[in-house]
Amino acid sequence: MLQSKKNIPFYYLSFVVMVLTVWFGYIQEKQMFYIIQENIYAVLTMLLGAFVAGSSPEGSAAIAYPVFTLLLDIEPSTTRNFAFAIQSLGMTAASILILNLRIKVEWNYIKYVSIAGLFGLLAGTYYVVPHITPKLAKLFFVSLWFSFGIILWRINSLKERKVIESLGMIKSKDIILLLSFGFIGGIISSIFGTGINIFTYCFMVIYYKVSEKIATPSSVIIMTIETIAGFFLHYTMLKDFNQQSKELWLSCIPFVIFMAPLGAYVISKLNRLMIARILYIILIVQFFGALMVIKPDLQYLLFSMVTILGGLGLFWRISLLKR
Repeated sequence: MLQSKKNIPFYYLSFVVMVLTVWFGYIQEKQMFYIIQENIYAVLTMLLGAFVAGSSPEGSAAIAYPVFTLLLDIEPSTTRNFAFAIQSLGMTAASILILNLRIKVEWNYIKYVSIAGLFGLLAGTYYVVPHITPKLAKLFFVSLWFSFGIILWRINSLKERKVIESLGMIKSKDIILLLSFGFIGGIISSIFGTGINIFTYCFMVIYYKVSEKIATPSSVIIMTIETIAGFFLHYTMLKDFNQQSKELWLSCIPFVIFMAPLGAYVISKLNRLMIARILYIILIVQFFGALMVIKPDLQYLLFSMVTILGGLGLFWRISLLKR
């Protein structure tokens, strides 16, 4: 009985009660309960998206971005801002549960990647996003991670593959690498509302050989930090958080606050290879789903193939490097 009490995630439950109390009070005061029905397709999308965000190195925007922009015809900038806002609560809830249950994470990975990611987020927001074509960016996004999934499957098929649970003592070179990948990941997140988690996860798993079971919850915490900063940036500084983003956000809050932590809890109970298999499925569905929705012409298909081949070469090369 005492043991079961110790396992109750009080901090997570307190956070949920606080968020739902504030949410219900606001919705009640503004009489906005109708927005859930109006945005029911967004809510259904985020039930899956939030679970994926908590259970994998993919943020919920990896699901929301293609569905919202291509199927629901929502502007990419609105979708990105919504992704930052909803993940700031859903992934925070997941992170609190991870810490509350003392699920093992890699703190050096979290620390250095998160710091550099914040600078990458700023650089990407002001100097990269204005020059990006959303359709091309999405195709690049899904193609690159598809190539990573192929390489991860290949190296996991090698029986002699060894994994570690901690980076241990890190050197100056390691810090530079983590900061560099964090900065690039921050730029990616500035475009889609997610990206630093999966981008740096690739590096941790392939180069450092960190177990997927450790790298996954670590990437959730990293994306939590990045997404809170992104929400703050767009809401308070850029002030481009429009009414549609707000209503989508309010519609999904009471659902993602449970689904993202549920994903984090489920993944903590699975072994490393099962986690990897779940990621394979997500990356495959994401890639072919994007192709079905985008319907790329020959030029875009060639771009996708070049990205996949380039990604295969890059990730395979990284997997052969010695730390």
